[in-house]
Amino acid sequence: MTSVVLALYDGAMLFEAVGAFEVFGVDRELADPWYDFKVCGPQHGLLGGWLRIDTPHGLDALEEADTVIVPSCDDVEADPPADLVDAVRAAHERGARIMSLCTGAFVLAAAGVLDGRRATTHWAHAAALADRYPKVRVDPDVLYVDEGTVLTSAGKAAGMDLCLHVVTVDHGAAVANSLARTLVVPPHRAGGQAQFATVPVAAEAGHAFADLLHWVNERLQEPLTVPDLARRANMSPRNLTRRFTSATGVTPLRWLHTQRINRARELLETTDHGIEYIATCTGMGTAATLRRHFHRALRVPPDAYRRTFRSARGGAARI
Repeated sequence: MTSVVLALYDGAMLFEAVGAFEVFGVDRELADPWYDFKVCGPQHGLLGGWLRIDTPHGLDALEEADTVIVPSCDDVEADPPADLVDAVRAAHERGARIMSLCTGAFVLAAAGVLDGRRATTHWAHAAALADRYPKVRVDPDVLYVDEGTVLTSAGKAAGMDLCLHVVTVDHGAAVANSLARTLVVPPHRAGGQAQFATVPVAAEAGHAFADLLHWVNERLQEPLTVPDLARRANMSPRNLTRRFTSATGVTPLRWLHTQRINRARELLETTDHGIEYIATCTGMGTAATLRRHFHRALRVPPDAYRRTFRSARGGAARI
């Protein structure tokens, strides 16, 4: 897999394209041979909405590439360029490894490359990808998905994780870790790690359950249950579950669990409180319970999450 082609197009985003170039396009003599890297795309297009594209190769460069990389696009509502879609499809059909970074997954989906496959993209656009391309098994929670010859990543930094993962596959973990140190980025995160996205159900004025949501958020430290919420709403648990799910898209129990996890994340990021104390504050009872649910939700333990997102603001003393 030595020949790598980065397929730029009018509307492609700058960050992911540059990240792919830094990984595959610069020979730092970490392995021999490194990648034969090319950039292709239209003449006089715009990268990142402002940087003019004048690439040395056209899309015919994809015809002999071992690996094709499609970076993200700035408008997921627009149809991707038809010539790019055709070129990606042809490269896939002849056996090339196809990678998308962030919303580049929309190009792969348009080419039919993702049909019947598990894939991911930036969490904010995962629902749109699933709606538009129902044959794609969209996983909105992971950093990247490796389906062998088809690989997709979540947004921004997750694209770097995928690129480093590919280096690991091609050259081994030692080379990938050396490259990460050279780029002054952390060693790549496993693809199954969760995207750190906060998507709480808002309790804005006028929401059908605004009073209930506010009441619960003020009492997350208490051992609340769905019957507790139902009593507060003057409903039966069954009726609450039905109406709450219709109004919010999630069950009351899942919403409550999400609020507890989000509160734990906030405390991990902004305070020095110990795990046992945070478990109490979020209604999870014990550190063991918090660790189990936190890892299940975000696929990293609380301590690792804290190290990654520790706020510079500091916080209370460890308890």
